Amino acid sequence: MEENKKEFKLLEKKTPSSLLPNALTILGVCLGLSSIKFALDFNYEMAVIAIGFAAILDTLDGRVARLIKSTSKVGKELDSLTDVISFGVAPIFIIYFWALNNLGKIGWLLVLIYTVCCVLRLARFNLTNIDENELWKINFFEGIPSPSAAGLILLPLILSLSNLVEILNLNEVIQFLHLDAIFQANNNKIISAILILIISILMVSKIPTYSLKRIVIPRRLGGFLLLGIGTYISVLIYFTFEVLFLTGLTYFLLLPVSYFHYNYLNKNNLKENIEEDEIEDIL
Repeated sequence: MEENKKEFKLLEKKTPSSLLPNALTILGVCLGLSSIKFALDFNYEMAVIAIGFAAILDTLDGRVARLIKSTSKVGKELDSLTDVISFGVAPIFIIYFWALNNLGKIGWLLVLIYTVCCVLRLARFNLTNIDENELWKINFFEGIPSPSAAGLILLPLILSLSNLVEILNLNEVIQFLHLDAIFQANNNKIISAILILIISILMVSKIPTYSLKRIVIPRRLGGFLLLGIGTYISVLIYFTFEVLFLTGLTYFLLLPVSYFHYNYLNKNNLKENIEEDEIEDIL
């Protein structure tokens, strides 16, 4: 009598395509660590660019995983661990080497504050669950997400690397408003310190910010969207730091808009629930 042969699986079989999202995540953490090396070599241009590519990969890995239906718990945890390094450690170290080290112990304290806030923000994000009756909330985060926070704290450095003041001919405006002191190199540490504290608080706050996970775009506008993306990338290639600064500034200015938009949608949702309850009571 032949014994039943059983196949023992020590590891789950995976196709090469299912490994792609995790490969993108690993590449992102390599870019994050490499940005620290660039900062140590005083190559701040490449350090900022490396963080930018890490942010792009962080956006792509989850979407690729959902597209090829290879999402997993390992991928989710790996993504969070990567975000801690790429957006919680790397950018604040870049700013530390650039300006905060001139503040001594206070500069290092700011590094610790930002990193801890980033870890707390990611831990809360992993535990966030959205009610099926409130799916509109999927387009909002609680607090600033870590990739956006990384870009915002790098804004003073990005501005110093750009020629935005010269391109827009803002020297006369700066002198007229008596803002010369703000744009002096010696004050980079003060500006960076204040910005880091603000962004750290916003990360752990519950202020709603846009996530744009599910953007519904009419088919008729698809061509215009592609044209806009192509134009943005083209301008980004030739005016890298200028476009990055304006993009970060636009996101920062959209924070109040996202707050009021969230409250508007929330009030409408509450009104609909109240009306449904009243109808049920009448019946």
